[in-house]
Amino acid sequence: MSTPRPTERDERLRSELASLRIDRDQAATPARRRRSRLWVTLVVLALVGLWVGLRARAGRVPEVQVVSATATAPGKAVRGTVLSGSGYVVTGEKYISIGVRVPGRIERYFVEEGQSVHAGDPLVALDDRDYRAAVAQAEAAVHTAEANLALHEADLRRISALHERHIVSRADLDTAVNRAAVDRATVAQLHAQLDQAKVQLDYTVLRAPRDGVVLAKMKEVGEIAVPGGFEGAGDLIRMANLEDLRAEIDINESDLHRIQMGQDAEVVPDAYPERAYAARVVKLYPQVNRQKGTLKIEVQIPHPDEKLLPDMSVRINFLTEARPPTPGGTVVTVPRAALREDEHGRYVWVVADGRVRRQAVTTGAELGDQVQIVDGLAGGEALATGDASRLHDGDPVRTATPAPRA
Repeated sequence: MSTPRPTERDERLRSELASLRIDRDQAATPARRRRSRLWVTLVVLALVGLWVGLRARAGRVPEVQVVSATATAPGKAVRGTVLSGSGYVVTGEKYISIGVRVPGRIERYFVEEGQSVHAGDPLVALDDRDYRAAVAQAEAAVHTAEANLALHEADLRRISALHERHIVSRADLDTAVNRAAVDRATVAQLHAQLDQAKVQLDYTVLRAPRDGVVLAKMKEVGEIAVPGGFEGAGDLIRMANLEDLRAEIDINESDLHRIQMGQDAEVVPDAYPERAYAARVVKLYPQVNRQKGTLKIEVQIPHPDEKLLPDMSVRINFLTEARPPTPGGTVVTVPRAALREDEHGRYVWVVADGRVRRQAVTTGAELGDQVQIVDGLAGGEALATGDASRLHDGDPVRTATPAPRA
C-alpha cells in the first residue's frame, strides 16, 4: 500500500506547528541565569546583614568613664574630708557680758567697739558723786569713833590706876572697860562700812576682767544702768577673748561615729573661702538635742588671725588620715565612684586593652570622695566608673574622657 503524498496544505500546517515548538536547551539558559542572579542577591543580602549586625554590635559596646588609682610617695601623708558642715565662730569662754554692780548714770566710755583691752583696763565710768559722798561720810564716822575710842581708853587708864589705889570701885572700872570695848567694836564696824563704800565707789568704773576685744556697747552715755534686770538689762559691755577662738557645729547622730576627740579639722570662713584654718576637735557636748537629733561639737583654732571674727559663718571639714598597710609603704586611693560592692565583697572594674577585668579590693580609710585601697591595686590602674551594671568580666568597652569635676 503506497503512502499518500503530502499536500501543500499539510506542509503548511507542519510548518506552523514547528514554529510553535519550544527548544528545551534554549529555554533552560535564561532560567539558570535567573537562578544565578537570585543566589548572588541572597549572598549580597547576607553580607549586608552581617555587616549591619557587626555595626550594631559595635554600637552596643558600653562606654565608660575612666579614672585612675593614685599611689602616693612613701612617707607622704594622705588626708581627706570625712564629714563637712556649716557652723559659727565662737570663743572659748563664749561671750563676756560686763554689767554694773551698783546703779548709776553712765558718764563715759573709755573704749570703742573692736578695741583690744587687757585685764584691769577701764571700760565704763558711772556718775560717782553719790558714792564719793558715801565714802566721805563713812570716813567721818570712823574718825568720830576713833576719837571717842581714844578718849575712853584714856579714861580707862586713869580709872584703872585709881582702882589699884582703891579710890574707885570695881563697878566704875568695869564700866570704863566696857565703854572702851564698845568704842573699839564701833570703830571696826565703821571701818567695814568705809570699805564697803570704797568698793561701791570702785564699782562705778567697770574694768575688763581679762584680755579680749570689745564687741558691743549695750547702752549710751547718759542712760541709767541698774544691776540685774531682765535679759541682762544692766549689761553695758560685751567682749570676747579672741585668743581662744573656736568653731561650733551641730552633727547628726548618724554621723557621730566619724568624729572623735583630738581629730584634725579645718575651718573655712564663708567670707574668705580661699582661707583654711587648721583646727582640732576639743569638745563633744555631753547631751544630744532630742528634738533635732544632733550633738554640738567644738573645734579649736590654734592660730586665728584678725579676719576671723566671732559669730562668723564657717564651713567645718573633719579630716582623717590614711595609714599605709605596711610601715613606710605607699597609700593607694581611688575615687569613690569607681568602687563597687555585691554579695562577694568590694571590687573595681580595671580597664586594659579595651576590656574590663573585675578586681577584688580591700578598702581602708574613707577620705571624702576618695577611698583607700589596702589590697588589690598598686596604683596607676585605669578604673571604670558610671553605669557598670551590665559589665561582665572580659567585656569590651569604649572609654570616654572623664567628666570634669564641678
